[in-house]
Amino acid sequence: MTAKARPDENIVSNQLAAARSSLRAVLHCYESLMVAYSGGVDSAYLAWEAHQVLGSRMLAVIADSPSLPRTELAAAVAFTEAHAIPLRILETREMERADYVRNDAQRCFYCKDELFMAMERLRAELGFATIAYGRNMDDDSDFRPSRKAAHLHRAAAPLVAAGLGKQSIRVLARAANLSVWDKPASACLSSRLEYGRPVTREALLRIEQTEAALHELGYRHFRVRHHGDLARIELDRATLEQGLTLNMLNEISLAAKAAGFTYVTVDAEGYRRGSMNQVLPIEVLLQAGTSHAS
Repeated sequence: MTAKARPDENIVSNQLAAARSSLRAVLHCYESLMVAYSGGVDSAYLAWEAHQVLGSRMLAVIADSPSLPRTELAAAVAFTEAHAIPLRILETREMERADYVRNDAQRCFYCKDELFMAMERLRAELGFATIAYGRNMDDDSDFRPSRKAAHLHRAAAPLVAAGLGKQSIRVLARAANLSVWDKPASACLSSRLEYGRPVTREALLRIEQTEAALHELGYRHFRVRHHGDLARIELDRATLEQGLTLNMLNEISLAAKAAGFTYVTVDAEGYRRGSMNQVLPIEVLLQAGTSHAS
């Protein structure tokens, strides 16, 4: 005999079913849709659901640039192949924009402006009606200059229109048996650079190689923060104690130095989103929220 679901579980289940129905209703309103796809859970779920609703009238578009780790690109492509979602890999050239390379608090705006401009050109070429991206309800409390770029290019946010936040998206993705449902958030490599330090291919590669080594050591939730010759490693609080053993400190140090860093430190506060934003003036943060998912 199967156990009956608790009343609160039924309520949650009904709410999520209603939210999914709402999202599908939103998607049905589009004649055709190009989805800005990063491989993260939000854009992956949106792309999957859009393909369920629109079929060949949708296209996932992923921006390929030095700020995207090769492992992330491979995983993003594998997801679309597994679910027969049409995908276009679009080379973007934000590294050629001085405003982006300067790496001030508006870096994300210039990055997404480049992406949406490239998608606009592709949309016109292929005859798609609308561009969408994976913003969710929780993003509205974050410091995200990229929202200005989305507004400028009139990019739709179907997940917001359906009232979906991050946790709901993860639950729906799990219910749909999507492998990305519990994937950790992963902002672009440029977000690891301290503000004011120019974005260079060398710096991004140094970060990418160090993070790849930490993955090999078994870590999943962490960030490598680039402070010039110094790598500041943020480990998830659950694994911080393990990372502070002498043996593991040695492994982490060797990995970072092999990638080109001279000095290595493990941050005693552990991994937290938006730690680079602590140096930003309050008036900058208040323009778009309080933190930034990086």
